[in-house]
Amino acid sequence: METRRDIFQAIADPTRRAILTLLAFQAMTPGAIASNFDSTRQTISKHIQILTECELVGQQQKGREIYYHVNAHKINEIDAWVVQFKTILEMQFSQLDHILLQQKKHHHGK
Repeated sequence: METRRDIFQAIADPTRRAILTLLAFQAMTPGAIASNFDSTRQTISKHIQILTECELVGQQQKGREIYYHVNAHKINEIDAWVVQFKTILEMQFSQLDHILLQQKKHHHGK
């Protein structure tokens, strides 16, 4: 069974985040993407492959060229995790406020 790459590992790399940002504006060929970076085309190809493997980026053939585009559905997965995480944090904070309030009341002898 092939292991699907983790989307958070994929976006951990600044070059891959930059590629996603480029693709957010428009679908691009590997050559066009690579022309925006100092890295070799091979290196950029590897980054695109990683983004494709975890489905953050999709590909579409137009004539002889392959165009890469952002998969918005996968980006939503990142967003969903962040929202969930923030909800947990906010719950923690409100519980903390509640605990601190209880301690204050207790200290001041009701």
